[in-house]
Amino acid sequence: MIERGKLSSEDSLKKNTDSNFNNGKGLKDKVNLIKWLAIIAILFGELFLYTWCRVSYTETGFRISQHKEKQKALRGYTEALSMENDRLLSPERIAYIATTRLNLIIPTPNQLIYMDM
Repeated sequence: MIERGKLSSEDSLKKNTDSNFNNGKGLKDKVNLIKWLAIIAILFGELFLYTWCRVSYTETGFRISQHKEKQKALRGYTEALSMENDRLLSPERIAYIATTRLNLIIPTPNQLIYMDM
């Protein structure tokens, strides 16, 4: 007869076997959980990497369009400066300023001096 509160050797053996079986099952569950967490972490990492790449791509496109607009404005400014330069260096303008503001006249042939070189 077995006393109350004490386990027989068979009962203790059965309990140890069950606990070993449960520990093995628990270990497998932990390994599976770790595998799933690793897979989820990798997927989130890929999602963040993809998002970062798309944001960088969009930002780069925005900067390129800004620089194209700036380049277009600078080309217009360069063209305007070139036309202003041509206007300021035109012979008609120089002759007009020479005769009106500086009171210069076109020299006569006897006023010309030729130098030998």
